[in-house]
Amino acid sequence: MLDSIKQFSSTFFVTGDPLILGAQVSIAISMVAIVLALTIFKKWKWLWTEWLTTVDHKKVGIMYIIASLLMLFRGGVDALLMRTQLALPQLEFLQAEHYNQIFTTHGVIMILFMAMPLMFGLFNIAIPLQIGARDVAFPFLNSLSFWLFFFGAMLFNLSFIIGGSPDAGWLAYPPLSELSGSPSVGQDFYIWGIQISGIGSLATGINFIVTILRMRAPGMTLMKMPMYTWSVFTTCIIIIFAFPILTVTLALLFLDRFLGAHFFTLDGGGNPMMYINLIWMWGHPEVYIVILPAFGIFSEIVSTFAKKKLFGYKSMVFAMFSISIMSFFTWAHHFFTMGSGANVNIFFAITTMIIAIPTGVKVFNWLFTLFRGKITFSTPMMWTAAFIPCFIVGGMTGVLLSVAPADFQFHNSYFLIAHFHQVLIGGVVFGYFAGLYYWWPKMFGFKLHEGLGKWAFWFWNIGFYVCFMPQYALGLMGMTRRFNAYDFDMGWQPLNVISTVGGFLMGIAFIFQVWQIAHSIKFMQKDTTGDPWGGRTLEWSIPSPAPLYNFATIPRADTLDPWLEEKNKRAAGIATPAPEIEPIHMPRNSAIPFIMSVCWFVAGFGFVWSWMWMAIPGLIGVVVCLLVRSFTYNTDYYIPVDEVKRTEAALRGSH
Repeated sequence: MLDSIKQFSSTFFVTGDPLILGAQVSIAISMVAIVLALTIFKKWKWLWTEWLTTVDHKKVGIMYIIASLLMLFRGGVDALLMRTQLALPQLEFLQAEHYNQIFTTHGVIMILFMAMPLMFGLFNIAIPLQIGARDVAFPFLNSLSFWLFFFGAMLFNLSFIIGGSPDAGWLAYPPLSELSGSPSVGQDFYIWGIQISGIGSLATGINFIVTILRMRAPGMTLMKMPMYTWSVFTTCIIIIFAFPILTVTLALLFLDRFLGAHFFTLDGGGNPMMYINLIWMWGHPEVYIVILPAFGIFSEIVSTFAKKKLFGYKSMVFAMFSISIMSFFTWAHHFFTMGSGANVNIFFAITTMIIAIPTGVKVFNWLFTLFRGKITFSTPMMWTAAFIPCFIVGGMTGVLLSVAPADFQFHNSYFLIAHFHQVLIGGVVFGYFAGLYYWWPKMFGFKLHEGLGKWAFWFWNIGFYVCFMPQYALGLMGMTRRFNAYDFDMGWQPLNVISTVGGFLMGIAFIFQVWQIAHSIKFMQKDTTGDPWGGRTLEWSIPSPAPLYNFATIPRADTLDPWLEEKNKRAAGIATPAPEIEPIHMPRNSAIPFIMSVCWFVAGFGFVWSWMWMAIPGLIGVVVCLLVRSFTYNTDYYIPVDEVKRTEAALRGSH
C-alpha cells in the first residue's frame, strides 16, 4: 500500500529538479501569505463582492491585466532560463527534457496567457467608454469569459508542479504530442488548459462584436468609430472564425490520446500533416488577432500626442479589413519545406507578400499624422515611436521568409526566432504597453511615474535589440531552434552570450515597471481632469476612474473626435445642453461565472488524469450552472437619479 502511494505521489508531483522545487516552495509561501493577508485585513467579503462576482467591464478588464502581467513574469522567467542555458551550454544548467518543457510553456504562456488577456483587458477598459456605452452587450458572458481564461491558465500552469509540463513544442505537433511521443499527462494539461480558456476567448469575440454593432452612442455611425474600436471589431471577426478551428483541432488530438483514435497517427490511417494545417489555420490568424488591436492603440496615441486628426482614416479601416481577410490565406507559409509542391508554395508566398501591403499603409498613415504635429513624448508616445522602426525591420524579415526558396535556408533557424520576436515584442508587447500607459489614468485615477517609465522603456528597447539582433546572425550561421546544447567549435557562443545579456536587460526593465507601479500607488499623482493627455474620444469626457455606470447621460457622437469637438465648443463659449438624468439600468453581480469556471477546471483536471469520478461531476456542475442561470430572472436593477447625481457631484466636485 505504501509503495503504491509513493509511486503515485512520484508520478503526481514533479520531483528531482531543484528549480521546480524552489518554484513549489515559493508558490506555497505566496498562497499562504495571500490567505493570511485576506484574513488579517478581513478582505474576503470585499474580494467576493467586488471582484470574484463582478460583471463590471472595467473590473473585468483590470483582472485580465493583472493576470497577464503575472503570466509575463512566468513566461519571462522561462525565457531567461533558456537564454542562460544557451549562453553556457557546457554547464548543463537545464537538462534536455526540462529545456523542452520550458520552451513549450514559454510559447504557450506568452501568446495565449499573456498577450491575449492583456489584449482583452484593454478591450474591456476602453471599448464601452469609447463608444459611449454603459457596459458590454453581455456582462454575464464577459465575466464568464474572464474566469474561463483564468482557470484555463491556472490548469496549464499547474502542470509545472503536478504531472509535468508539456514538452512537444508550443503548437504540439504530432507525433510528439501523441501518446507515443508524450506518454505523460503534460500534453493533456496543454489541451485542457487551452480548451477552457479558448471558450472564453471565443465568447469575448462574440460579445465585443455585438457591443460595437449595437451599443454605440447616438450619431456614431460605423465610419465615425474611433480607430481602436475598428481594430477590436476586425480582431473579433478573426476570433470567431479562427478559434473554433483550434477547439476542434485540440479535441481531435485529445480523442487520439484519450480514446485511441487515429486522426493524426500514420500507423492508424491518420495524417500528422492534417494537424499542422489545422493548427496553423488558427495559428497565423492568431498573429493578427494580437497585432491588430496594437495598431488601433498606436492610431489613438499618434493622433492624441501629435494633436492632429488621424491621416487616412478610411484607408486605415480598409487596411484592417484587408488584413483580417488575408490572415486566413497565409497559413501554409509556416511549412514551405514540407513538400506541399511548387504551386502551393507560390500561392502562399504571394498572399504573404500581399498582406504586408495594408500593414505598410498603416505605418505611412502614422508617419503622416506625426508630420508637422506638435508631438509630446510622454511614455505612451515613446512606446509608439519605438514600435515603428522595430516593426518595419520585423516586417522586412517576414517578407524575406515569405520567399519560399529562401525559407528553405531560414526555416527552423534562429533567423525565424528573431523575426517573430521582433514582430510580437516590437508590435504586440510595445503596443499593449503603450495602451496600458495611455489608459492607466482612466482605469485607476492616477498617472504612472514618468521617470521610472522612461527607465523601463530604455531597458526594454536596448535589451530587445541586444537580445534579438544577434539571433538573425546566428540563424544565418546555421543555428537551429529547440536545441539546448551545441559544441564550442560551432562559433555560436559569443553571440549567444550577447543575446542572453539582452534578455536580462529586458528582465531589469520589467522590474522597473513593477517598481513604477508600486511607486505610483504610494505617491499617487492623481488625475483630476479625467483627460490627462488631451484626448479626442469619449472615454476622456468622464471622470477618472469612471463611475460604475460610465456615463450619467448617454453622449452624442456626431463627429469622428466627439470629445475634442465638445472641448472646442466649450472654449468658444458654446454650451451644449445636458440631457436630464434618468434612472440607469445596470446588471447585477453574479457568482455563476466564477463557480461554472471552477467546475470546468475540475472537469479538465479529471480528464487530464483520466479520473472520470472527477471529470463527470465537473461537467454536471457546468450544466447545473447553465440551468440556474436560465431560471434566474432578477439579473438587473436601476440606479436612482438621486444616487447618480450624488456620484456625479462627488466625482466632478473634485475636478
